[in-house]
Amino acid sequence: METPRRLGIAGLVLGALLVPALSPAQAAAGPDPASRPQGVIGGAGGGDPYFPLAGNRGYDVQHYALDLDYTPPRPAPARLVGRLDGVAKIRLVPTQRLRRFNLDLRGLVAGSVTVDGRPARFRQTLDNELVVTPRSSMSPGQKHKVVVRYGGATGRPKDIEDALYGWVTTRDGAMVVSEPDGSATWFPVNDTPSDKASYRFKVTVPKGLTVAANGLLESRRTRKGRTTWVWDAPDQMSSYLATATIGNFKMQRSTTPGGVPVIDFLDRDLPAAKRARSKASLALTGEMVAFFEERFGRYPFVSYGSIVDDNSVGYALETQTRSFFSRDADEATAAHELAHQWMGDHVGLRRWADIWLNEGWAEYATWLWTEARGGTTAQQAYEKVLARKASDKFWTTVVSDPGRLGIFSDAIYDRGAATLHALRQRVGDELFFRLAKAWVAKYGGRSAGTREFRRLAERVTGQDLDPLFDAWVVAPTKPTAW
Repeated sequence: METPRRLGIAGLVLGALLVPALSPAQAAAGPDPASRPQGVIGGAGGGDPYFPLAGNRGYDVQHYALDLDYTPPRPAPARLVGRLDGVAKIRLVPTQRLRRFNLDLRGLVAGSVTVDGRPARFRQTLDNELVVTPRSSMSPGQKHKVVVRYGGATGRPKDIEDALYGWVTTRDGAMVVSEPDGSATWFPVNDTPSDKASYRFKVTVPKGLTVAANGLLESRRTRKGRTTWVWDAPDQMSSYLATATIGNFKMQRSTTPGGVPVIDFLDRDLPAAKRARSKASLALTGEMVAFFEERFGRYPFVSYGSIVDDNSVGYALETQTRSFFSRDADEATAAHELAHQWMGDHVGLRRWADIWLNEGWAEYATWLWTEARGGTTAQQAYEKVLARKASDKFWTTVVSDPGRLGIFSDAIYDRGAATLHALRQRVGDELFFRLAKAWVAKYGGRSAGTREFRRLAERVTGQDLDPLFDAWVVAPTKPTAW
């Protein structure tokens, strides 16, 4: 992601959209409470201290199949409110015998829930949770199918920094960008980055609107004035990276020199200057992919592409295979979001405190690209970071544990990138880029954090790097020796 200085957001506003009173349908058929199935209660919250109610414990999601029907606001509305109705088919595997489990769902109301085809009891809380009690215990290690029918009005949810995120209603559709925990505003989900899954999106919208989602477009069909778009995203993906952005887009296809399909979406309503600059940046995608493949390894997903919306959430986001840009995709931001496909998307977060590994790597990749294009060198960018005075509050951020209000601070990007350059200076180019490829190869498709990176760096280089990492990502002071 790019921060507002470079475009960005942070955290969740709990209950940003209040859940209406439960309907009679929510007393769905199920066993008498006195005859509860045996097993444990899955935890509400994935265990991340920064976002305690995001995600859940007790199971691992394998696949989400989302069937969405969306109607944007009518012309010239007094306020931007759309209508979203959905069916989420979720294939999950319990990690323990569950008699009850939670999904995250906020601002939309569940109408029915089934588990393995049988109606289940459920209730919703005002603070994010859909609590499900199946008729029978769910066995650990066995695949179970959960189907949730839900719907409601969509608005413009905001996080704790008052930035738009999640399913953001627009006059001509919706911008769908969910970092860090906004996916619960549009589908029932285990909204923690460490629980990756594959996805399938079937989205029906008024004729003339375009749906841009992750992966590859399978089909689109128009009937009775509405068009259904079907997208398949088979690669493992964290929930905050999912999108189903809707708008007045022109879809363009191309292929990288290495054969990766590229599907771009440019809003037809973009001002001419921003459209021209965005098109020029996106025209470099093939060259950028080849550049990063040399340094990080083969591009990891089935496709790539970008969404440039004339509406704005005030930041760009590395939605997997389909990076999102607010109004403009300048070259540096395009490089940053593309680099995230390796660093942050393919290698995911274990916890939000580790986000410097996402943003530091993407920022450093941008330094490398800029240097290769004849601009500021990585060394010059590094020296600019070090030129900050020791008294600057920039240095007080603990990069490996910045607090949830600090996860998109300048230090995460710039000090994170400078950490990597300091490491490169210490171990030399050969070992540094060997480490970059080893990081992607070892943890691609999974999640990892600072501890794993430090351990791998020492294994690859054969050096004691504790002083360097302690100085750069642990100490709340300007590094002076490492």
